Amino acid sequence: MTPHRPALLVLLVLGLLLAVVGTAGQAQAVGYRYWSFWDRDAAGTWVYATQGPSTARPSDGDVQGFRFSVSEDSKHSAKPRGQSGFAAICAKTPAREGAKRVALVLDFGTADDAPAGSAPPDPSPRTACARVDEDATTADALAAVAEPLRYDTNALLCAIAGYPRTGCGEAVSQDAGSGDAGSGDRPEASATPHRASEPGSGDGDGDGDGGPSVGLVAGIAAVTVLGAGALWQARRRRG
Repeated sequence: MTPHRPALLVLLVLGLLLAVVGTAGQAQAVGYRYWSFWDRDAAGTWVYATQGPSTARPSDGDVQGFRFSVSEDSKHSAKPRGQSGFAAICAKTPAREGAKRVALVLDFGTADDAPAGSAPPDPSPRTACARVDEDATTADALAAVAEPLRYDTNALLCAIAGYPRTGCGEAVSQDAGSGDAGSGDRPEASATPHRASEPGSGDGDGDGDGGPSVGLVAGIAAVTVLGAGALWQARRRRG
């Protein structure tokens, strides 16, 4: 072996270690397939809701939206499509004393976001005007115009108007494409899909701790041993 060969071997081993770590990070990147919840502000911009639909209490004249999609977190969530405002959505629903009107935009997403074997019931968003009691929550308004709804045991909204038929906030591998569920924790019942400390027991998959796999640990260990051997061999030859 030439004097430069041990050093070259060390570099190759270190490069392999970096490749293993980088590939593992990509493989574990996941998104979540779920209904996100939005509020439209005074400027007409969709803002990610800070509460879940079961606790939010909209005012008369509010516009709220739901979008079904696959996204990593609230920063990357797809917003409801369409620009219809309260006046247009509730034009045919007159005000009534003791009640409030809430305009809802229901966006079932695209075919790429649909679970395997499913398709969005509407290619374009639906709009509906819910006239409900003054103290009603968003969930109450949704139930008035978009049944059947489906929730899991943690109060996470799983389906609107029966879509999707199964699943609930399941993790999806970003590099696997639509319809392929991966391992990972499901969104919590709050509006933002944080990683839950304990996965729910609803219809969706998604158990797992999101930590490094056994194969990753074994691979790193093997590469580390090879690197140590190469260094020992280089020092021996120098001696």
